[in-house]
Amino acid sequence: MTGPGLAPAGGPGALLVVGDVVTDVVARHRTPLVPATDTAAEIRTLPGGAGANAACWAARSGCADVRILARVGAEALAWHSAELRRAGVRPLLVRDPEASTAAVIALVGPDAERTFLTDSGAALRLAPDDWAPALLAGVARVHLSGYLFFAAESRETAGRVLRDARAAGVPVSVDPASAGFLKELGAESFLAAVDGAECLLPNADEARLLTGRTDPADAAVVLSRRFPLVAVTLGAEGAVVATNGLVTARVPAPKARPVDSTGAGDAFTGAFLAARLAGADPAAAAASGCRAGALAVSRVGGRPATP
Repeated sequence: MTGPGLAPAGGPGALLVVGDVVTDVVARHRTPLVPATDTAAEIRTLPGGAGANAACWAARSGCADVRILARVGAEALAWHSAELRRAGVRPLLVRDPEASTAAVIALVGPDAERTFLTDSGAALRLAPDDWAPALLAGVARVHLSGYLFFAAESRETAGRVLRDARAAGVPVSVDPASAGFLKELGAESFLAAVDGAECLLPNADEARLLTGRTDPADAAVVLSRRFPLVAVTLGAEGAVVATNGLVTARVPAPKARPVDSTGAGDAFTGAFLAARLAGADPAAAAASGCRAGALAVSRVGGRPATP
């Protein structure tokens, strides 16, 4: 790299995502939920997880070698492995002998906004022994799903990945993942845990929680004094990019007819990282991310369409 994380990784290489693989149960209801009785809904069981979704979108966006390290339960190992391979992602899945695969119930209302009920299961049991520096072979960029930082064991594992990647000269990006969990952990605890990352990819709510600033652009500026590159996603308003204490780009989002907002941020992340690996500057990478996000909200679930 020619600067503190602002130049794209030189030459071809793999993207390694370390994160979560989740079984999503997506319930789309066209009328408000009614307590103590039935509400009609369209319900589908789909592969998901912030890390896995981002990996799939990176593959769909042209990254030829995408890998994911995650922990899953035995009951869904074969299914998730097959779905990842079908999406062009190499699964490095660890079978958990005790816990079930993480599961999320996503309640998606008429406005396409979603509310999650989350059972983290095996995802946050990713253990230090599941990681080895040898997994960095051929890797040009590492991405950490922020969910890993919300439990002690997986936080220790993520910390090791971050340290080993930095020692190997491999840039690391982090998606804070959940405003709700972030609030429980605390902003300073999270920021300390991800110190040394090259790139932070929060949404507007997460950026506000991490900085106390109400304006996402102001929050991006504050965060970019700590992380060399920050891209804050703004939903239908696109994204704002900041580097070294300055806003360097405001990127609009393409118009989309939203069906399900699940995974829109993961789509941005995957496409953004694929573009960076291909040599794009941060603004162009953010534009690629916004295009992927617009595609994501137009379909049900957090993954791109696969053959």
